[in-house]
Amino acid sequence: MASTTKPARPAKWDVSRLPDLAGRTAVVTGANSGLGRVVARELARAGAHVVYAVRDEARGRAAAAEAQAQAQAGGGGTARGSTEVRRLDLADLTSVREFAERWEGRPLDLLINNAGVMMLPRRRTRDGFEMQFGTNHLGHFALTNLLLPCVTDRVVTVSSGMHRAGYGVIRFDDLNLTSGYTPVRAYAQSKLANLLFTLELQRRLAESGSGVRAVAAHPGYAATNLQSHAGNPLARAVMGIGNRLLAQSDRAGALPTLYAAVADLPGGSYVGPDGFAEMRGAPALVGRSAAASDPVAARRLWEASQELTGVGFPAGRP
Repeated sequence: MASTTKPARPAKWDVSRLPDLAGRTAVVTGANSGLGRVVARELARAGAHVVYAVRDEARGRAAAAEAQAQAQAGGGGTARGSTEVRRLDLADLTSVREFAERWEGRPLDLLINNAGVMMLPRRRTRDGFEMQFGTNHLGHFALTNLLLPCVTDRVVTVSSGMHRAGYGVIRFDDLNLTSGYTPVRAYAQSKLANLLFTLELQRRLAESGSGVRAVAAHPGYAATNLQSHAGNPLARAVMGIGNRLLAQSDRAGALPTLYAAVADLPGGSYVGPDGFAEMRGAPALVGRSAAASDPVAARRLWEASQELTGVGFPAGRP
């Protein structure tokens, strides 16, 4: 008689399934708060040496100390991973270059491009770029290419489901949105840029014969302090209500980034929550908009970003 017992469903991926990362080095941008703080903490707990690349070094040291204590507790009193703090301001290309120069060619297993700003009133970076595009995309574009000769495993860039929001294209004729600026439009453009950057970076890595992979992730709707920085008080209030009623925790929101950092995924993959509308759930491969899959736009954005930052794909990258 055939058994009627249903096969057990495979367990959802969570931090308990992180592999042993001893001996590996990771840089996490924006690791002093929000999702970056959780990602950095869990990588250290799994044994990695984690570099907190942060604008506010005091807050970075506090977050790193917390992670170090938890890593030690997880190792039964013997420290597992380790941490260090280095200053990085993605809204200042001089700071980005200084960070890369201070790296001094050390091997780097994981570069996690996590930091970002969200739905700000119109502002400019130190180099004159629209703040969200300049920080979320151009700062990470320059940092990645400057560090790429040292990267041995993968680059993970954090995007957002907001890359689909309403507009769906890069304003190549006006990347700084000098006309028609809205905080949402600027944020959506920067998150679409993150996905196009990942697409073109992976193409260039594969073409060069490199084994390094470029992947992207998004957290779904996660409760972090990022929403509190929105310039519109009404938007802050609405997102505050959403955080309380709809959002998953920052720990859950960090899972797609962690999964993208360690799972055996094809280059160019995009990871997000597997629940309704990708707002919450366990990490899984997810889709992206047609605009985020356009190789012509990806190459055009790369060329524009290279011209704006003065940084490009390193020659002779293996």
